Amino acid sequence: MPVFSARVQVSLRPSVLDPAGEATRAAAARLGVTSLRRLRIGKAIVLELEAADATAARQQVELLAQRLLANPVIENWSLELQEHGQVQPTGAPL
Repeated sequence: MPVFSARVQVSLRPSVLDPAGEATRAAAARLGVTSLRRLRIGKAIVLELEAADATAARQQVELLAQRLLANPVIENWSLELQEHGQVQPTGAPL
């Protein structure tokens, strides 16, 4: 069975406040990096899975992203699925 690599990028929706991002931006300013106008913090989940084909792999990872990895009320997610060096992005709109 083929092995697929997936990377799910999860970020807060633009309408949701990001206190960690704001704190990091303020800390960057204290370090002298004053050109940052916006900084948002998210998370990346990297996984490998076996699936019959790319469609089956994508369906499994999308299920994980929608129900386990991201909170659909406050977060968006995107997916990169890779097999044999080809990247196939998909996911919820950002």
